[in-house]
Amino acid sequence: MGMVDIGHVDLLVQEGFYTNRSDLVRMAVRNQLALHANVVKQAVARRTLTVGLQHVGREDLERAVATGQRLQVQVVGLARIADNVTPELASAAIESVTVL
Repeated sequence: MGMVDIGHVDLLVQEGFYTNRSDLVRMAVRNQLALHANVVKQAVARRTLTVGLQHVGREDLERAVATGQRLQVQVVGLARIADNVTPELASAAIESVTVL
């Protein structure tokens, strides 16, 4: 955004259309996401992404190691690895982590 764009945003804030700059940006992003909702939904399905919070527990990782699998953690949101997971176990069980 250029300085004139930011000035226009500030005018809209001063005129009461938005609470602050962040409010306008949040609304603009949400409008664009709504506009492209079908494309996003298809991409999530095609890429087999978890949406929201994905918790990776020690048991999941131990099971992957025992079966010779390596996990690909792919999430739109937040990925959390349990506190009781050692770095060695995580390295042995997780092939990749993608968080969008």
